[in-house]
Amino acid sequence: MPITGTVLDVAQRHPERLAIAGTDGLLTYAELVGDSRRLFATVDALHRAQTTPPAPAPETRGIPITAVSLTSAFQTARVIAELAGYRAVSAAIDPRWPLDHRVGVIMSTGIGLVISDSPDLADALAARGWTGTVLTLHELIRLEGATEPADAPTVRDDDESFLLLFSSGTTSDPKAFLKTRRQYRANVAVSSGHLEPLPGVVTLAPGPVSYSLTLYAVIECLATGGTVHVADAFDPLENGRRIRDEGITRVVAVPAVVRSMVDAARRDPQRFARLQLVVTGGANLPQAIRDGLARVLPEVRLISYYGAAEIGFIGDSREGDGTLISVYDEVRARIDDGSTPAGEPGTLWILADACSDGYISATTDARLKNADGWATVHDQGRMVDGRLQLIGRAGDIAVTGGHKVALPEVERAFDGMPGVSAACAIALPDPKLGTIVALVLETAPEHEAAASPTIDKAALQAWARQRLAPQFVPRRWYRVAHLPRTVGGKIRRGETAELVERGEAERL
Repeated sequence: MPITGTVLDVAQRHPERLAIAGTDGLLTYAELVGDSRRLFATVDALHRAQTTPPAPAPETRGIPITAVSLTSAFQTARVIAELAGYRAVSAAIDPRWPLDHRVGVIMSTGIGLVISDSPDLADALAARGWTGTVLTLHELIRLEGATEPADAPTVRDDDESFLLLFSSGTTSDPKAFLKTRRQYRANVAVSSGHLEPLPGVVTLAPGPVSYSLTLYAVIECLATGGTVHVADAFDPLENGRRIRDEGITRVVAVPAVVRSMVDAARRDPQRFARLQLVVTGGANLPQAIRDGLARVLPEVRLISYYGAAEIGFIGDSREGDGTLISVYDEVRARIDDGSTPAGEPGTLWILADACSDGYISATTDARLKNADGWATVHDQGRMVDGRLQLIGRAGDIAVTGGHKVALPEVERAFDGMPGVSAACAIALPDPKLGTIVALVLETAPEHEAAASPTIDKAALQAWARQRLAPQFVPRRWYRVAHLPRTVGGKIRRGETAELVERGEAERL
């Protein structure tokens, strides 16, 4: 596993190099190695002290699972990094998930130790008869200080699991899957070859470490000998200061955070003068964000990558709205069984060394791979001139009047329309056509809307007819102050449709 080998090497040659930095703590590489000995000794003792420990999911081959469910990005990152050099499986569970989701994944995967400051979680687990241990962060730190250190971390076997990840958790029951060290070695090889987490580079990765984009940024930085700054959330002023004062040249963040950064840079570009590269993923990148970054910080490059937590990094886009992807040489992509005509949409399948073996059977009966090793998370796309054009998930396709309509393509047509902050296309039932396409708009902030033309149904229809095929033009229009979003900034299509169905959106 490259993270441990690199951490040990950098701790020997550059012991004072900063490894992880947060608003509530700092760790050099030497400290990361030294502290990991006490953390693992503490965690190992807690697992061993359980009289009837939860049985970890069989896919772990008996390795105990330790989960972190804290709002502190620094503490979450350091626990996962420090356990990586030992026989341990780590998981980050978002404390903002619904309580039943958190309890469900802990019970179903056999997590034995949870570091959490949530009394509700501890009470709910006890009520379910869970036999593991819940520990607050304060209790963990106290025990670490009183525990004899374990042996030094070592580079572990390739096929040993070390990370437990989740596919969702905001709107549906999470599906869990494991990453082995071999799989993550392959993932780091891809990202380091294309996304530039280079030795000594200082990266800012704001947001919950339970979000796979942030977690991968933490691990890839340590695996390549860089420094990663984490933040519980993206505060434009505070993180702008950190970019200016801490030598940060690279930011890894979801598009919603990049938008906030562009707004902050517009007000105070000097805070971002050191920045060289922005890497984004996790959602389609609106063209307006790329254009805005180019205007306020013209020297900063932007890479929009595409990947799936289960599969790994797949490709990236360095122009446009991030939907036309150059697939990396290290992976292979095809639409359906490979016989779908070029330009036709279908299910995207990927063959990649970084792909997980499958989902934890106790959390879902869904299959990730077919018998030949090709994997899909049911993203839809088409091949265009040798590149992959992303459409969306299977649920993002609506059939109206016999036509297949990709809802994300409808949304992208409104990117850049004055007065529109964001848009979500939904399918609504219709007695004649089966379903119709409707568009729900999030209006721009007041200071922007004041200088924009009035948005009404006629203006929206005219805008759509200039940019969309007739069957793609929405038949109904709605407006809300704020579209529902995930923690990572993705718009929740299902919840948006529910707003409309409950009459909570203004019809235009």
